[in-house]
Amino acid sequence: MKLKLALSLIPASVSVASAAATPIVVHRDPGCGCCAQWAAQVRKQFGRQVTIIDDRQRSSFQRTQGVPSGLSSCHTAIVDGMAFEGHVPITDMKRVLAQKPRGVRGLAVAGMPMGSPGMEVPGQHVDPYNVVAFGPGGQHVFARHGGR
Repeated sequence: MKLKLALSLIPASVSVASAAATPIVVHRDPGCGCCAQWAAQVRKQFGRQVTIIDDRQRSSFQRTQGVPSGLSSCHTAIVDGMAFEGHVPITDMKRVLAQKPRGVRGLAVAGMPMGSPGMEVPGQHVDPYNVVAFGPGGQHVFARHGGR
């Protein structure tokens, strides 16, 4: 019985290990500097390789990833099969990846709110912004950040 239980745990541990080794790919508007700042935070927090691709056809890539046009920003990242549009906080990314809510394809922060990850400027206020979950289940606010 113990051997059967131990063997049943092997596939789960293998999938977790392979997911942890999977590189993170970020498609950005060519030359956008804040995307590199956001990607550096992602690299540090996830401890994984992050590849940045300057993508002149990013709007097409966004559509294939299911990113609603009203939630567009300057970069789209793919992490463990989920799409992250814009300056999504890493804590929110980790939470949605752990929860894997039904009907959610990814998270987005529309635009480039001041104070969001990659958009921090010392001495500047933090704009309020929402992290929006999107996917076949529709759109809803996943988290709220910022404000005075």
